[in-house]
Amino acid sequence: MVKWRAVFAGFAVQFVLGVFAFAIPGVGHAAAGLLGGFTAGWLAKEGVWGGAVNGLLAGALGGLVVASFLVLASLVVSATGLVPAGLLGLGVAAFSVVVFLLLAVDSAIAGAIGGWLAAR
Repeated sequence: MVKWRAVFAGFAVQFVLGVFAFAIPGVGHAAAGLLGGFTAGWLAKEGVWGGAVNGLLAGALGGLVVASFLVLASLVVSATGLVPAGLLGLGVAAFSVVVFLLLAVDSAIAGAIGGWLAAR
């Protein structure tokens, strides 16, 4: 069962750490996803599967926010007329899907670990 308190807490951890992750590009964002998923799994206290589900949802929520920001930024840039809107929109949409999936998968793995440790 999904524990939304755990999902939103994991998302909050992921978001706050993600803001500071720009200091260490790549590594910082991966760590933010891992710690957010771990937090969601730990707070859910439902074992490996429940932790993975809650971690996945926390990561997916974070990925949705990041993907939405990327698409919005591409719309603003394409509105200036500097780049053809179709070309920029297609590239950003594809990149957003990849980011969305990457943020969700590592959070699910960390959530499973957090759920396993909390259930012990």
